[in-house]
Amino acid sequence: MIRRVKVPIVIGSGVAGLSTALGLHESIVVSAGALGSTWWAQGGIAAAVGGDDRPDLHARDTMAVSGGIAVRDAVDMLTEGGPAAIDRLRELGARFDTAPTGDIALGREAGHQRRRIIHAEGDRTGYEVMRTLTEAVLGQPAIETLEGWRALDLVRVGQRVVGIVVADPHGDREIIESPAVILATGGIGRLYSHTTNPPGVTGDGLAMAARVGVRLADLEFVQFHPTALDSGLDPMPLLTEALRGEGAHLVDSEGGRFMIPYHPDVELAPRDVVARAIFWQLDRGLGAFLDARVVDNFADRFPTVFRVAQDAGLDPRTDLLPVSPAAHYYMGGIDADTNGRTSLAGLWAVGEVASTGVHGANRLASNSLLEGLVFGALVANDVAQAFELPADISEFRSGPAFDLPLTGSGIEEVRALMWERVGLVRTGPGLWDARNRLLELDNELRSNLAGRVAADVARLVIAAALRRSESRGGHYRADYPETDLFQANRNLVEPISIDD
Repeated sequence: MIRRVKVPIVIGSGVAGLSTALGLHESIVVSAGALGSTWWAQGGIAAAVGGDDRPDLHARDTMAVSGGIAVRDAVDMLTEGGPAAIDRLRELGARFDTAPTGDIALGREAGHQRRRIIHAEGDRTGYEVMRTLTEAVLGQPAIETLEGWRALDLVRVGQRVVGIVVADPHGDREIIESPAVILATGGIGRLYSHTTNPPGVTGDGLAMAARVGVRLADLEFVQFHPTALDSGLDPMPLLTEALRGEGAHLVDSEGGRFMIPYHPDVELAPRDVVARAIFWQLDRGLGAFLDARVVDNFADRFPTVFRVAQDAGLDPRTDLLPVSPAAHYYMGGIDADTNGRTSLAGLWAVGEVASTGVHGANRLASNSLLEGLVFGALVANDVAQAFELPADISEFRSGPAFDLPLTGSGIEEVRALMWERVGLVRTGPGLWDARNRLLELDNELRSNLAGRVAADVARLVIAAALRRSESRGGHYRADYPETDLFQANRNLVEPISIDD
């Protein structure tokens, strides 16, 4: 069945997807679950709104942690758009924490040299942003929402994307033909056994783009959040970076602070530095804990963390909190400019699925929500001006998206493999071992669509990690521990040659 529409399709309903949909005014939003995956974001929104701050200072901090390969124009677009993005949210009804003066209260997180982190109810920022955007989208009659629908593939005719293959809530498949498709599908965190990401974040959009030959970028760069609560849950509860911004320390089993030798900013060092330090602590059996007992009014200021700690039988006011790094954010993705344009006409990408170069090899804390807000508006504006009615879709030939079951076995083996071999500390032999093991699992994985996505994305990440024979940002090779000046560039990939 083919359904033809004359409005853009937004795939994904996190902050990037909903921001784009609001900017378009008229669109279709395809959401695999209920609207909004950014509910999970505890951290704040970074924006230069303080009296002692400026967008160029925010840009400087963003560049400083990026591993030397962030794209300056993209960084400037992000940071200069920050204050206006916050104003738009407040106009839509967002309620942020305020200081006694009535001004927005500002916190500090790792890598920031100014207090510029905006929060809502301490650690419920994602919830507040998504509440605001979801209510705004549902209040727009011209925005159609397909909740419980899953995008399976892109439809390409010639050099243009002209639609998508979807499964409805009952699993029935159909094609929706559209003049513009915007991917806002998020990252790949669920490909790792240790992750803060909710179910479904397995790189579906990245895999769909790769299958139709869209250019990709920086696929080796995975960010691991340093402090997930190690309580046996999946996903692992996040212990927001704002805790360290308010004085919480990382300590070993003896209570000693272990970050001091690693970086002058100790607990507020860039995320990749802190995450690897914790990884090495755990690998040596020395223990890693967050000591947040110094944080005043904990239950009121960080209610989400307080609740998840209590659910694990811990009281952060009196107990040390066991931590572990966990896959959290993906700097790699679909190569896109700041307007979201990709290498194929008719296809845009925004948010975590896009790789604009704004984060380089390592993302600055609390820049991700800002990215979705700022670039969502830019993408919407570009799509509104650029889309055209699609070509004849009759040339399209259906593939596995119509034939395979949606789910199956093999995913948990991939998650364990990615954590062990393609995680925080990588080696050439370990990466080759992961690649070979994936080949052994290939038949099982490709018997279902979820396995197919996992196999495709894992192979792309592994291949990119093998290509970069140095350490930079979120990519650390124990066999190449130094940063190589001659590899200070983005890694662009044409999917048709990924196995060359």
